[in-house]
Amino acid sequence: MMDERAVIRINVSVADKFWSEVDVKFVQQVAAAVLDQEGPFDDAELTIRVTDDKEIQELNRTYRQVDEPTDVLSFGNEEDSKAEIVLPGEVSDQFGDVVISLPAAQRQAKEHGHDLKRELGWLVTHGVLQLLGYTHDSPPEERVMRHREEMALSSLGLSRDPETT
Repeated sequence: MMDERAVIRINVSVADKFWSEVDVKFVQQVAAAVLDQEGPFDDAELTIRVTDDKEIQELNRTYRQVDEPTDVLSFGNEEDSKAEIVLPGEVSDQFGDVVISLPAAQRQAKEHGHDLKRELGWLVTHGVLQLLGYTHDSPPEERVMRHREEMALSSLGLSRDPETT
C-alpha cells in the first residue's frame, strides 16, 4: 500500500546564464501538477534542467543521434521507460530527467503567440508526460498526450493554446 505521505522531490537545475530568467518555483509547480494529475506515486525524484541550445544539441546528438538542438528531451531511468504508461505505484525512486532549451522555448513562445511562461509550462508538462510513457508517435497517442498536457496546464490557470488541441 502506498504511503499517504509520499514525497516527490523535484530538482531544478538552471544554466548560470539563465538563472535570472527562470522561475524555479513555477517549473516545480508545473511538474508537481502533472504528477498530481497522473499519480499518486510512491516517493520519487525528478530532475529538470533548463539550459541552452548547445547543451541540448549535444545531448540530442549523443542519445538520439540527431545533431541539432530541440526544445525538450526526457531521459527515463528505467531500462524500458517508454514501453508503456507508468502506473501509480510502479515508479522507481528516480523518475528521470527532463532537459529544456530556454532559447527554444523563447522562440516557440514567439512563434505561437503566447508568453514564455505558457511555453515553459508546456515543455515541462510534455517532458514529464514522456517520462510517464505518453508519446506522440501516432495521431491517437498524440491526441491523448495533448489532452493530458492541457488538463495539467489548465489546472495551473494557463491559457489554452489552439495549436495543441
